[in-house]
Amino acid sequence: MNEPFELEIKHLIVEALMLTDVKPERMDSAAPLFAGGLGLDSIDALELAMAIGKRYQVKFSSSDSANRETFTSVRSLAAYVSKMRPAAPETAL
Repeated sequence: MNEPFELEIKHLIVEALMLTDVKPERMDSAAPLFAGGLGLDSIDALELAMAIGKRYQVKFSSSDSANRETFTSVRSLAAYVSKMRPAAPETAL
């Protein structure tokens, strides 16, 4: 996986959720975001989805059954965002 992008997602998580006691560099990309991992809840998921939408123009639907899998870990979230975000506009030479 794209480790630099995973680290970027980790920084976004810490920033968006104001996790002042969490160091992005120490987060395990494969660890669960909810329950035994970071212990996030459904409100955190909403805030995180909004932050991702704002930064990467990726939209989530509350009715999407894939959300549970997408938000499983930093790695799965980074993979989804990488796949779904719009391509950067090309610059003219």
